[in-house]
Amino acid sequence: MKPKISVCMATYNGEKYIADQLNSILIQLSENDEVIISDDSSSDRTVKILEKFASEDSRIQLFLNQKFRDPIQNFQNALVKASGDYVYLSDQDDLWLDNKVNTINEILKSYDLVLHNSIVTDENLNVTHSSFFNLFGSKKGIIKNITRSSYYGSCMAFRRTILDKAIPFPKTKEIGHDLWLGLVAELTGKVFLLDTPFIYYRRHQNTFTLRGLGGTKRSIFQIIRGRLIMFKELFKFLIKRF
Repeated sequence: MKPKISVCMATYNGEKYIADQLNSILIQLSENDEVIISDDSSSDRTVKILEKFASEDSRIQLFLNQKFRDPIQNFQNALVKASGDYVYLSDQDDLWLDNKVNTINEILKSYDLVLHNSIVTDENLNVTHSSFFNLFGSKKGIIKNITRSSYYGSCMAFRRTILDKAIPFPKTKEIGHDLWLGLVAELTGKVFLLDTPFIYYRRHQNTFTLRGLGGTKRSIFQIIRGRLIMFKELFKFLIKRF
């Protein structure tokens, strides 16, 4: 039986790019798959665009008027509603490339989580870096990823078993939902890094976080504190699990 796909997306004021992203996703899904979208009280036309898509495609499930003011909790809200065998994360402003789902699904038959490469672009999809992996030194490894995360949700898909282990997310903003899922997968399953890019990774002024791509710098104290919190949460996870 073909596995059911859940694509989970958290939106907030994404009117500019959301339609193109949804079109690039929906064309790759089967009729039994689902797209779950949690919107964190957008004040622009995002909700109207989403409602139009949902009225025309029953695979889209909308959860509107959330008041998290937090993208991590907004993603968790979408993820806990996923019913698929394989779960894909999606940002609201990127663009999926052809054959992403078919390729990743094949790998997920043997691995618990897949992290694929991306092509970094500006807001107009002009390529700025042809390989995010090369730009950011993406690799597996607990210490490596606590130090500098390779786990960007827009490039991740995983088996439902990983989601079941990872939820609920730690109650801290020091560990993004995507990094937490990646670390849980490394601790409890098998991770595959795919060098082929399968999205245009759009960077623009309103991007939630630019992290290693010119984002806000943190003090040494903030960095050390954040790393200690990450280790604490991983220790708690391991104690609870084993």
